[in-house]
Amino acid sequence: MLTRLLIYTKKMDEMVTFYTTHFGFRAAQADGDRIVELLPIQSSGGAAIMLHAAAKSQREGQAMVKLVFHCTDVHVRKAELMQAGLTVGPVMDGGGYEFANMKDPGGNCVQISSRPGAYADV
Repeated sequence: MLTRLLIYTKKMDEMVTFYTTHFGFRAAQADGDRIVELLPIQSSGGAAIMLHAAAKSQREGQAMVKLVFHCTDVHVRKAELMQAGLTVGPVMDGGGYEFANMKDPGGNCVQISSRPGAYADV
C-alpha cells in the first residue's frame, strides 16, 4: 500500500498552502525536521505527501508523475479552484469520466478526476 509520496520543492511555503488550502491536507512538521508532511484530513485516509527542500541542483516539476485527486463533479471542483485563484485547464472527456489538469507551485502535474472508483471526494 502506498502511504507517502515525497516531492522535492524550492517553494515549501507555497506548496504547503496549495495542498492544505485546496486539497484537504494538514501540515505536520517535527521540531528540527526538514520535511513537512501533509496528512489527509478525510476520514477515508489516503497517502500523505512529504515535502522535502530541493537542492540547488535539483530540477522542480515532474512530467512523469501526476497527483490525481478524485471529485464527483469536475466542473464544480474546477470552478471552486478557479474561484480560489488557481489556473485549471479545460475539462476533458476521459470516456466515462471527466478530468482537468493544473500545476502546483513547484510545477508538478496535478489532476482532478471523476474516474470511477472507491475514492474520497476532495
